[in-house]
Parts: sequence; structure tokens; C-alpha cells
Amino acid sequence: MTAAPPRPHDARRELAGIALVLGAGACFSTLDTTTKAVSAAVPLLMALWFRYAFQAVATTAIVLPWRGVAVLRTRHLAFQLLRGLLLLTTSLLAFLSLRYMPVGEFTAIVMMAPLAVTLLAATVLKEHVSPMRWTLVAGGFAGTMVIIRPGGETFTWAMLLPLGLVASNAWFQVLTSRMARTEDPVTMHLYTGWVGTALASLAVPFVWTPDFSPWWWAAMGLMGAAATVGHFLLILAYRNAPAATLTPYLYAQIAFAMIGGWLVFEHVPDGWSLMGMVLIAMCGAGGAWLTVQEARAVPRAAEVN
Repeated sequence: MTAAPPRPHDARRELAGIALVLGAGACFSTLDTTTKAVSAAVPLLMALWFRYAFQAVATTAIVLPWRGVAVLRTRHLAFQLLRGLLLLTTSLLAFLSLRYMPVGEFTAIVMMAPLAVTLLAATVLKEHVSPMRWTLVAGGFAGTMVIIRPGGETFTWAMLLPLGLVASNAWFQVLTSRMARTEDPVTMHLYTGWVGTALASLAVPFVWTPDFSPWWWAAMGLMGAAATVGHFLLILAYRNAPAATLTPYLYAQIAFAMIGGWLVFEHVPDGWSLMGMVLIAMCGAGGAWLTVQEARAVPRAAEVN
């Protein structure tokens, strides 16, 4: 017997979740494009601090009146601090990468993170990973190598920075998935912003340079707003639809990043880079599809038993 189609209410919620994920992707692409522009004039650590301070203050101003101080309660403060440190490390590597790399190519490599999580699950968490998932991981890595092209004329050491970012982001996602079982997502988001702000504040006195155009202050404000709105949209998206449904649409961020790179920097990826981007997106979306199939197979197995 075939499965019943989803109820109209569920379908509407999933469509809303997809729309929210696409909006988040547009926000994150705006963040990355603006970051690349800002990095040409503003000290990197100062821009990083401003991005986190804006997010922390804006999130607190929204969340505290809505949820009260109870939202600060957490069962795992140490994990909250570690999660904030991992995301700050990811952001620092992103800022460094964008100083040297086009936005589209950078985004495509970053989207390797879900496949890197699969690698961590198998090697560190000792979870079973099917041969098909290993094939998708290998395909995503191949796509990354096509973009980076070690030994090629366009290769520089800075093109390895996104690989460090992928590693830190993968650990961030693994920790997030474990904490989500007991922690409120809004609480996690709030702590992440303030941990990043506190750590970045340690370096700000050494790099503070206020003597530049007001337009750069406005650009940093845009960075903070894009990051804040993007993360809130993701939280709302995952409240409306399961991760397996939404993950394929996360790869639309690559297209948004290419548009941003073209509009702001007049950069168009070459044929090899486009091929690598498509391969990463296909492998990532394939991983999400496989997750859906595995989830459907569990109830069938239960019925047989």
C-alpha cells in the first residue's frame, strides 16, 4: 500500500520551511559578499567583532522581551562555550578565505560541511556509513579539488583555508546536533553570539581603527544584520520542516553567492570551477535524498518485524 500524501497543513509548513531556507541562503551570501568587500578596508578582527556584537545585541533585544531570562538556562554551559568557539573559528577562517577567494568558489567549498559530518560520524563517532554515502563524500571532495586545483596556475596557499573552515564547521554541526536533543535552539543561538563577541573583544583594542568612511560602518552593519536574520530564518525553517527536506535547498546558496560575486566584483567562475560547484551541490543534495530514503526504510522494517 502506498503512503498517504501529506496533509495540506504539513505541505504548507514544508513549503514555508523551504522558503525560509532560501531566504537564509540569500542572507548568508549577502554576508559573505559584504565581508569580502569590507576586508579590503577594515581590519579583519575588527570586522569580525562588529559582526558578532551586532548579532549578540540584536538577538538579545528580540529574545529577552519575548522569552524572559529563562531563555538563558542551559544544561551544558561548557558545550555552549565550545560551540561558540567553534563558530568563531569558522567565521575567522571565512573572513580570511574571502579576502583571497571569489565568493562563489568559497561558498561551494564551504557547502562540503554536511559531507564532512558524514566522515566524522564514521571515523570519530563510529557510526555506520553506507557505501553510497562514502561515494557522495568522495564526489564532494573531488569537486573541491576541481575548484582548488592544487598545482594549477590559479592555486595559492589561501585556497586551503576553506578546508580548515569545513573541518571546524563539521565539528560545530556535530556538537549542535547532539545539543539540540536537550537545548533550546534560541538559547544556543543567544550563547553563540555572546561567546563570539566576548572572545573577539579580546583582540579589538589592538586592531581598532575608526578612521575610515562611514560607508564601511554601514557595510559592517549589513554584515551583522545579514548574519542575524539568516540564523533566525534557519531556526524558523527547521521548526517547519525536517532537516532532510531542507538540506538540498541549502545549496541554492552557491547560486546566490555567484550572483553576489558577479554583481559586486564582476567575477564569473571558469568552467572547471563551475563543474566543481555542480559536483559538490549534487553530492550534498544526494546525501539529503539518501537520508530521506533511510528514514522511510525504518518504519517499513518495523512493520515487517
